[in-house]
Amino acid sequence: MSEFDQHFPLFSFPPSKVPRLLNPLVLAYIGDAIYDTYIRTYLVSLPHHKPNHLHHEATKYVSAKAQAHFLKLWLPHLSEEEQDMVRRGRNAKSATIPKNANVLDYRHSTAFECLIGYLYYKQQHKRLSQLLKMIIDYKENEH
Repeated sequence: MSEFDQHFPLFSFPPSKVPRLLNPLVLAYIGDAIYDTYIRTYLVSLPHHKPNHLHHEATKYVSAKAQAHFLKLWLPHLSEEEQDMVRRGRNAKSATIPKNANVLDYRHSTAFECLIGYLYYKQQHKRLSQLLKMIIDYKENEH
């Protein structure tokens, strides 16, 4: 069982299309949910469980600014295919931009989430686990 499988159970609802044909914003939509769940399960695995503390810690991982930063961390390690999905996610035109994010961070965070959704639907769970673990390791060694 991969590390990702230990942290996140797989659901039995495959996408309606081949992952490569899905709209990048659809991939980002599911990628956001997967990433948020991964981070929340990680935070609950730590000793402090006060809801306010959990929320404060989660924002260090799930904000547009943080996700844009983590994408930069990943870029040197991505395959051609993964870089292509990042470009598709970054270039996707969204109807809205959150009030707490600048446009560039928002586009990079969408690219980040798009790649997560793509790897999830491609069932490349080991690779997804490697990338997500890279973020945890980075944040743990930040101090």
